[in-house]
Formats: sequence, structure tokens, C-alpha cells
Amino acid sequence: MFTGIIEALGEIAALEPCGGDLRLYIRSGDLPLDGVKLGDSIATNGVCLTAVALPGDGFWADVSRETLNHSGFAQARVGQKVNLERAMAANGRFDGHIVSGHVDGVGVVLDAQKDARSLRLRIDAGQDLARYIAAKGSICVDGVSLTVNRVEGSVFELNIVPHTAEQTIIPEYAAGTRVNLEVDVVARYLERLLQAGALGSSGGLSLAKLAENGFVKNSFKGR
Repeated sequence: MFTGIIEALGEIAALEPCGGDLRLYIRSGDLPLDGVKLGDSIATNGVCLTAVALPGDGFWADVSRETLNHSGFAQARVGQKVNLERAMAANGRFDGHIVSGHVDGVGVVLDAQKDARSLRLRIDAGQDLARYIAAKGSICVDGVSLTVNRVEGSVFELNIVPHTAEQTIIPEYAAGTRVNLEVDVVARYLERLLQAGALGSSGGLSLAKLAENGFVKNSFKGR
């Protein structure tokens, strides 16, 4: 599990096609690797990757076809900067939000504009992911835990404060930049529970039950 608080910037140093998928080498920059061992997880632009070799100044990781199909790694290039975060320690502080490192899909930056000392971003998440995104809710963009300002259709807006900009690759974003998105895990599980209720599963959650227990603002009458 991760928190979405970036620890260091790394760089893709090598890309090797391997048996139909991809193996890559990440130079880890200032990320401490002294406590990292083979098999440990490191979030790279929000994607949970397993370290399969640790040469000293970085790590090798395999990227499956599933990951290539749901993330920006399909367009990865040597020299590309990436956000890095080690897996959260059991005794660590929880500063961001629950991040699994299982990217849901790729969004596209529509524009990035200065707003006083902050940076405002508008990102199109696409219709499949838009239903999980709520104003003032959490979303993970290239591994960064961020708060959604507002949502219009499939487009959501973010405000990036100076510290976050300084510690991540976000200042490199421009119109057309593709970014990895992971929606709030609570929203995913809530949808699954609602689906179970719709199918009539015993104990399934439904809008009627939510309304009965005060979790829906507007009244809802089940049939």
C-alpha cells in the first residue's frame, strides 16, 4: 500500500522488450534504497512495480501487458522523469490517502495554468472513470495524492500547491500529456456493493438502504 506522497524523482534509464511485455530500469535518484530488498514494491508514476534486481543506483522491474494496457508505460521513453514512492511501512504516518498502485486508466491533461503561486490542471478522465471522481474527493495522478476541486462530466480540476509541484513531475505537464489515474478505492468497492444489491444478493447494499440510514441526501423510495 502507498500514500500518494512522493519521496523522490527517478528516471527511466533503460527499456527492454521481454517476451511480449517490458522490463525497465529506473534510476532512483534520492530515493533511499538501503532498506529495499528484492520483491519489494515501489510505486513508479503510481504503478506498483516489483523490484527484481537492485544494481545500486536504481532497480529493474517487469511491466506486464495488463499494466501496459492500463497505464502510460506503453509510451514510456528513456530519460523520462517519474514519481517514486516506497511501500508504506506498518509504523509509518498516513499523510495522503489509500493508494494501491493499481492504476485504473490513463487521463489526458487539457490545460495547465498558473493561479497565483499554484498551478491549476484540468484533466479528462474519460467516461469509464468519471463516475468514481467527486468534488473534494481524492484521486491519484501519476502516484500523487490530490484533492479534486470540481468535476464537469468526465473532466476534473486540480490545484497544485508549490511544494507538490517542486517534489513531482507535475510542472512538466502540458495539454495532451497522458497521466496514470487511480480512483479512490472506496468508490470502487461501493460500486461493487451497489451492484450486488441490484442483483438481489443477500445483504447487498442498495440506494434504498443508504437512504434508510441517512447516507443519501435526497429521499429515495424503493419499489
